Amino acid sequence: MPESSDSDSGVAIEVTGKASDFAVIPQHIAFIMDGNSRWAKLRGKSTTAGHTAGVESVRQVLQLAMGYGIKVVTLFAFSSENWQRPALEVKALMRLFATYLKKEMKRLHADGVQMRFIGNRDNFSDALRKQMAEAEALTANNDKAILVLAVDYGGQWDIANAAKILAGQVQRGELALDQVDAQHMAKHMALADLPAPDLCVRTADEHRISNFLLWQLAYAELFFSKALWPDFSEPDLREALTAYAQRDRRFGARKDADSK
Repeated sequence: MPESSDSDSGVAIEVTGKASDFAVIPQHIAFIMDGNSRWAKLRGKSTTAGHTAGVESVRQVLQLAMGYGIKVVTLFAFSSENWQRPALEVKALMRLFATYLKKEMKRLHADGVQMRFIGNRDNFSDALRKQMAEAEALTANNDKAILVLAVDYGGQWDIANAAKILAGQVQRGELALDQVDAQHMAKHMALADLPAPDLCVRTADEHRISNFLLWQLAYAELFFSKALWPDFSEPDLREALTAYAQRDRRFGARKDADSK
């Protein structure tokens, strides 16, 4: 049973199961982390306290995923629509983001985790953009696992951005108009060099994907957990993995037995 220790908080995250407990394990899990505010409200705490608790869950869930042999974890950390939240909440989220990068960058590097960011970085401060670039550069050659943080990200933005790149190629004569297809588009989407998410988990019992990885989730299995994100723990992950292992993934095709 692999065990990982959090030296800052003194909390040990013990993985009680193993990958062989399941018929199949996803290579790539995407999480829509929902429920921080509700978690805080239930406890009479501030929204910021809820987001802080959510950051702690990020560390734990990544450790659990690695313990089960999951290679890529993508987290919907801040959507392009989240800028519309109250200014004080956005400011607190940016502060938490900066603190997380400062605390976790070296820890993730030591654990062999590669860190990536997807989304539009233009709206972030110079200091945050610098931190993101430093984290990516430091961990670029790590291959034990990959943590992707989607920040100022939206699936519609991602698709429009890829379309803009293709339009530029056509305009410059690098690509013929009749060559524009799904394969060329996919090359310019976020996560293009990674396997598409096999499983998308949304917490807090919300049943929608909220403009997250619209292209990449085309054939992902969806699982909606009742747990609020700060409470999401190994039993909740095991429930999602159990459900995933029971799914019949056909990717639009039909098995031979079904066609008779």
